[in-house]
Amino acid sequence: MPGLPRRPLSPNLALDQLVHERRAAGESLVHLAFGEARLPLLPGLARALVEGAGRTSYGPVAGRADAREAVAGYFARRDLPTEADQIVLAPGSKPLLMALQLTVPGDVLLPAPAWNTYAPQAAYAGKRAIAVPVPADCGGVPEPAALRAALARSRAAGQKPASLVLTLPDNPTGTLAPPRLVREICALARAEDLVVISDEIYRDVLHDPAGGYLSPAEVVPERTVVTTGLSKSLGLGGWRIGAARFPAGDLGRRLREGVLSAAGELWSTLAGPMQQVAAYAFAEPPEVVRRLRDAARLHGAVARAVHRIALDAGALCRPPTGAFYVYPDFEPLRAELAARGVTGSASLARRLLDESGVVVLAGHLLGDAPHALRFKAATSLLYGDEHGQAEALAADDPVRLPHIAGQLARIADAFAELTGRRPAPAPVHDPAPAHDVRRRAEPSRADDGDGERSPGRGPMKKSDVPEEAR
Repeated sequence: MPGLPRRPLSPNLALDQLVHERRAAGESLVHLAFGEARLPLLPGLARALVEGAGRTSYGPVAGRADAREAVAGYFARRDLPTEADQIVLAPGSKPLLMALQLTVPGDVLLPAPAWNTYAPQAAYAGKRAIAVPVPADCGGVPEPAALRAALARSRAAGQKPASLVLTLPDNPTGTLAPPRLVREICALARAEDLVVISDEIYRDVLHDPAGGYLSPAEVVPERTVVTTGLSKSLGLGGWRIGAARFPAGDLGRRLREGVLSAAGELWSTLAGPMQQVAAYAFAEPPEVVRRLRDAARLHGAVARAVHRIALDAGALCRPPTGAFYVYPDFEPLRAELAARGVTGSASLARRLLDESGVVVLAGHLLGDAPHALRFKAATSLLYGDEHGQAEALAADDPVRLPHIAGQLARIADAFAELTGRRPAPAPVHDPAPAHDVRRRAEPSRADDGDGERSPGRGPMKKSDVPEEAR
């Protein structure tokens, strides 16, 4: 139809589908392009789902009272006193973020790089996404001076920035903004009358639980909406359970009403069985508390191992402190990479896939500069099947397990093949405890997760890669 706009599939989802298709065709790929926390299902969550199976009616748009009370308790235990009428449940945090874009007027300020969904959601809502560079030491928040400059520049151009999205801890860099920086950004948001949307879905995937987390809702509670969910912390991505906490007071009430209005036209309510799961999980019984602890330790150990591999290959990379991502920068190797035809993030990601069967998400798909030699590597799919995941959760040193060590070895080979450099032999264990972010786990040399060591599966044609993921 003439004039019908082309809407590409989200690039991380497109790459995830590509991996599934190519693996089904017999290829062995190392999948670092999709931030899914695959973990064994907890028995209590399975029981809650079965118990809720009979809940077939719609129910309240905001969610049942018991589920909202459980979410309110979850936030209260994290120094955010909350009432149930400040909560809205949804099928994942993604629709809540979209509903907020539809509710808050004006344009939106985003850190750059950022999760690849924020900017398209702003576009769907008819807004401009104003990208602001992150500081050198962390992601998820804009650099304060750059934020001031972006506000002045955008207003001079006739734009109307009204909201600011923060990600704590960050996707894609796997880092956490320190409290001093959160306070500075929040003070600026208050002075500039910005609504703060704090995406805290990775809060419980903080590698050091005592590492000094500060939510913007503690600093500017009157203007901060916090979103969260169970996809990342408990590995329930396919169940789609999200929640939002709105401020107390008039602004919070109006924002919540706007989101509920959008919800009534978009998803009606979170499915009844999932509300049963939400009520159980957000109440944090002992098995959930143990899983959060064990999963954060596992995610930290493997992310540190990939970080060490990136450094050994000659890249720059912020040390990961939360979530399950690293964001290496191969700028120091630009001349060597250019000699091999790699001049930006798209060609860098394509070469890793073509030559080594390693799938990453190129930085330009996350709002980064196309010429930058950066990409996101999600480490949470390196744990193997359900048996391997359980083994990894229980292991004192998961990077030594053969199925994980083999994947790490293959990543090291792939990074080395980029420039022809060979990494030095490394210890095969991570002597650092999960909360010690000063130490980095080292990869061991063993089979990959498929029981193979071959680095590549033959060159891919550019046409083999979905256009939206190029």
